[in-house]
Amino acid sequence: MFSTETYVRRRARLKELVGSGIIMLMGNNEAPCNYPANAYYPFRQDSTFLYYFGQQRDGLVGVIDVDNGTETLYGDDIDIEDIVWYGSVDSVHDMAQQVGVAHSAPMKELATLCQQARAAGHQVHFLPPYRHDTMIQLMDLLGIHPSQQRQACSHALRMAVITMRSAKEPQEIEEMERAVAIGYKMHTTAMRLIKPGVTEKYIGGQVDGIAHSYGAQVSFATIFSQHGEIMHGNPSLATLEAGRLALCDAGAETVNNYCSDHTRTMPVSGKYTQRQLDIYRIVEECHDLVLDVARPGVKYMDVHFAVCRRMTERLKELGLMRGDVDEAVAAGAHAMFLPHGLGHMLGMDVHDMEGLDQIYVGFDEETRPILDQFGTNCLRMGRRLQEGFVVTDEPGIYFIPALIDDWRSSGHCAEFLNFDLLETYKDFGGIRIEDDLLITADGCRFLGAERIPYHPADVEEFMAAE
Repeated sequence: MFSTETYVRRRARLKELVGSGIIMLMGNNEAPCNYPANAYYPFRQDSTFLYYFGQQRDGLVGVIDVDNGTETLYGDDIDIEDIVWYGSVDSVHDMAQQVGVAHSAPMKELATLCQQARAAGHQVHFLPPYRHDTMIQLMDLLGIHPSQQRQACSHALRMAVITMRSAKEPQEIEEMERAVAIGYKMHTTAMRLIKPGVTEKYIGGQVDGIAHSYGAQVSFATIFSQHGEIMHGNPSLATLEAGRLALCDAGAETVNNYCSDHTRTMPVSGKYTQRQLDIYRIVEECHDLVLDVARPGVKYMDVHFAVCRRMTERLKELGLMRGDVDEAVAAGAHAMFLPHGLGHMLGMDVHDMEGLDQIYVGFDEETRPILDQFGTNCLRMGRRLQEGFVVTDEPGIYFIPALIDDWRSSGHCAEFLNFDLLETYKDFGGIRIEDDLLITADGCRFLGAERIPYHPADVEEFMAAE
């Protein structure tokens, strides 16, 4: 938790941006795993509630009455039976005081507030819900069916939250540096363990354990697989095989719920083959290109397409692509190899604020998403960069057998792709390199005092060290 003054200042700014009405920020409830008493652990609070109210306990709602300036934390104190099992916790009143909120009340009084507000014609601002229990709670409070809540949510509140959470405060950047430091331990642990005969599941479990032992949890489900061509390839019981590549995409979440997100691709045998190096060096070059291009005022969509053009140029040199580079990128031919966007916002969520709708987080009136082109439609961040933004830089090259077959049979982008040569890469897998990029006043830098090895010689040297 940050200082009391931090939350007081944030709520004051939120009131200014929203202007009028009642702001209701829903905290999360416990989520049962397979029966009521067995909840998913650790508990994860809603990020926006944390941003403005700072408290980790379940069953809380923060309310700000913009018109009269009052703030109230709603929630029920735990009873003696809960104390027996879980120990004593601060009262709702004490939690309110800790974050500078003058008033607290039991949850049943929230329904009365909402009834009075609706009767008086006051707008109750709420954000689009993503948990079904919250949807039911909102239906009880406001009479809005869950199927209508995303349409009925407050656009003014959504845009105010996005405005405030997009550019990170210095204390947030410090917290993300801590997350990156844990991420370094996670990825270097994986590098040390990779060898033929070890299972993907074992290494994935060790990586997850690092996150839990140094922070709160992983920032998303760890991806560790020899099938790097599968974007979200979770660890399986398959054993690592000599000559193949292992892709690890993993991140940490600190105890204050700020995230990191990195990807590395390593040779199971400890040495890249020449064919693997040919592809790896293209991804490496594209990854490093972002450092030269990204800065305040530049659209991240333009950075994405700069990477796509560089990738296309290098793939032409290998004979995998052909034709005019700009025409190939305009046609989306590069998406055969890069079927996702260059990166996304990062913060308290690994896809920061994605629950508020990516079209508002990563785009604006000036920069609109391109939804009608395969691959490009997966770009999550396109708007102009600002100082304090943290975005991921994660180019990749993947050889997806089903996609090769699909495009070959339909003739899609055939003038730009060498399908005969692509056939020989169907057993290759995929390569991605990802780091977390902070936009500074005059450019950008990667977060983290220690860089997870990614240059090929450095990876091989690190894996070989005892």
